[in-house]
Amino acid sequence: MNALPASVYTDFQGLAALKHQARQDQAGSLAQVARQFESLFMQMMLKQMRQANLSEGLLESNNTRFYRDMYDQQLALHLSESGGLGIGAMLQRQLGGQVDETSKPISGLDSYRDHPAAVMPSGLHGKKLKSGGAEATVSSAPAPAASLDTPEAFVRNLWSSAEQTAAAVGLEPEALLAQAALETGWGQHLIHTADGRSSHNLFNIKADARWQGERVFRETLEYIDGVAVKRREAFRVYDSYQQSFQDYLAFLSGSPRYAEAMQQSGDSAAYFSALQQAGYATDPHYAKKVLRVMGGEEMRQALVPIQGQGNRPI
Repeated sequence: MNALPASVYTDFQGLAALKHQARQDQAGSLAQVARQFESLFMQMMLKQMRQANLSEGLLESNNTRFYRDMYDQQLALHLSESGGLGIGAMLQRQLGGQVDETSKPISGLDSYRDHPAAVMPSGLHGKKLKSGGAEATVSSAPAPAASLDTPEAFVRNLWSSAEQTAAAVGLEPEALLAQAALETGWGQHLIHTADGRSSHNLFNIKADARWQGERVFRETLEYIDGVAVKRREAFRVYDSYQQSFQDYLAFLSGSPRYAEAMQQSGDSAAYFSALQQAGYATDPHYAKKVLRVMGGEEMRQALVPIQGQGNRPI
């Protein structure tokens, strides 16, 4: 159990819990200790700013100074928890900790949560491009750096890799692109490393004990008994988007828990439902959200150039 941060400067119980956590898990408590240090620095800065006033007002008294100091100390804590001046992050790096540069939880496409599902375009459901199953191989040729700044660019630059992997799984490329779009917000919320590099992790696959490559820690939302809970998890880092697609295939085909989903790949709805049931995602509405993206207007518009190039049946 992680200690709760001391978000109120008079919360001595929180500080005691932090001290206990530091003895048990130094690395895990480093970020909070760094923020507390930054808070103390900001308190000193605010105090010096107050003392720089030309004179005290007519209503100045010991009581007003007492409550003003309380306010300044609480303000310093709040500012440090919100990112502060960057001193905490700098201190954390100097002490050997890994700084999470992106503190926002992974939320995918939040806008899809509150809108009704669009009607699926014809040809998207129940169509299998290739019956080779998971045993099919995917080309390992490195993909060039791709821009994912718009849904059109997202589909255009990932289409080739998605097509190869989808054929191996037994899905349509649109299905995999929809899943990647949901996981990353059409590429706008990809996880980045502490030094600003993209993780290229299109499917937000976590770095468990089997993963021997680079990893990055990120705050995410997990649903436990239907309740969203913030957790800090390790995610895989890839060299390219192509590698992300390849690992997605290896991750699913190498785990018996996803065997049922692989057998249902001829039907996108059944496939994502089986993935959800197998525990790929804890969001109870995960499958519906993927299908909503797949049938959404953004996907329709992004597929128009692909259809025009003859890469996909119209």
